[in-house]
This record gives sequence, structure tokens and C-alpha cells, in this order.
Amino acid sequence: MNAQVEICLDDLVAIQHELKAPKDKTNTFGKYKYRSCESILEAVKPLLHKYGCKLTLSDDSKEMCGIPVVIAIATFIDSKGNQTVVKAEAGVEINKKGMDVAQTFGASSSYARKYALNGLFLIDDTKDADSNEFHNQYQAQQNQQPRQQQAYQQPRQQQVQQPQKHALSDAQVTSAIAKIKAGSGTKEALYKAYIITDEQKQRIESEVAA
Repeated sequence: MNAQVEICLDDLVAIQHELKAPKDKTNTFGKYKYRSCESILEAVKPLLHKYGCKLTLSDDSKEMCGIPVVIAIATFIDSKGNQTVVKAEAGVEINKKGMDVAQTFGASSSYARKYALNGLFLIDDTKDADSNEFHNQYQAQQNQQPRQQQAYQQPRQQQVQQPQKHALSDAQVTSAIAKIKAGSGTKEALYKAYIITDEQKQRIESEVAA
């Protein structure tokens, strides 16, 4: 996650401290509660009004190793006009079954915007089961690995930014283990695509082998 910072600490820190974003959505794969991008926005709007601040969300896009990537940009403008910009990225699975191109881009945009807001307002999702977009993102990472490896073998004159990695919650690890045991993914691809703690890795190795 990239950030450009010019902060009026009183405004942003106060909002970070007071913000309470509820987990008002249900993950249909694991039946867990989670917070969405919309949940965070609804919770922060009264605080923006209270402190005279503004928040804008926008999207950009790029292509990385043949994979479309949505870049979510969260711009916080404090009461003195200073800006704090946080960006987050999410890959797009164009050929997702049952979804058209607009829907796949929309899902990736929502996923990336949520993590941009998490970074801006210091929302910790490590104990929060993610939304249905996690399933889409996991599958996109699986499809992305062979094309990334092939692209990295080609001569390159300039460094290409690596895809951003996210940490996984315990609930997400449970979902990933189930997918691996069902044959829809591998441990190796999971380790490459996400930040895995030693404890989570031990759990994955143990449960997949069981």
C-alpha cells in the first residue's frame, strides 16, 4: 500500500480514534461477519462532518504481467486543506464464471477501496473474515501465478512493482485450507500470494496433510 502524507494530525488521529466500523455483512462461504467498504463509509461520514474534513474515493487501473489491476485511491482532506492519500491494489479476474467484465472490475474495486480505507483509518482486519471478494481474489491469484513466472523470465530494463500482498485472517486461512483440500489451489500459491505467519503456516501444513 502506497501513501502520500501531508497530515493535520489532530483531524485524522481524532477520526481514527473515534471511528467504529461495524461488521454488518455475512460471508456466504464461511458464514462469518465482516465489514465492507460501504460499512466503513457510513461509519466515517458523521466524523468527517464533525471535524470539517472531506474524503474522496477514485479508481485507476494498470496491467501487470497481463493481469488487469484496479488501483483504489482514498484521499482524505483535513480542515486545513492538507491531503493524505492511500492507495491499494487488487487484481481483476476477467473470465470469472457468472460475472461480466463490469462486475469483475466492480468487485475488485470494492475490495481495493476497503483496504485503502483500512490503511487510511487504521482499521485492523486481521481478525475479520473478509467478504466474498476474497474468494475471487484467491482464484485470481491462482490464475496469475503461471503468467507472472513466465513474464519474470524475460529480460527487463526497468523494475516492475510486485503485486501487493495482504495478510490473512484466521477465517480466511480456514477458507483457503478448504479450497486446497478440495483441489482448487495449492499451499505454494497461497504462500506466494499472501502474507502468512509462522503459526498460520503450521496450521495449513497440519490440516492439509490430515
